[in-house]
Amino acid sequence: MKLALSTIAVGLLLGSAGVSAQSVNIGPGGISVDPRTQRERAIDREIRREERWRERERYERRRDWRAERGRDCRTITETRETPRGEVRRTTRVCD
Repeated sequence: MKLALSTIAVGLLLGSAGVSAQSVNIGPGGISVDPRTQRERAIDREIRREERWRERERYERRRDWRAERGRDCRTITETRETPRGEVRRTTRVCD
């Protein structure tokens, strides 16, 4: 009887742990549990994607700046009104 009760208790504990965990990963580093919701993970992925985009943009701007050094360049800022507000776009033009 004690064995049956302990088995049921363990089963309930494991069952409830699976419900609260959103993701369980088994890998070379061991077992990891990710308690975030699917929406939170999607937001984190989007943030990482934006950070990679910013890094790439910064690298390309730096590379272009080095290539254009010594040329006759100017910066043009365009201002545009949209329903959500004012949007400014800055471009660098080299002649």
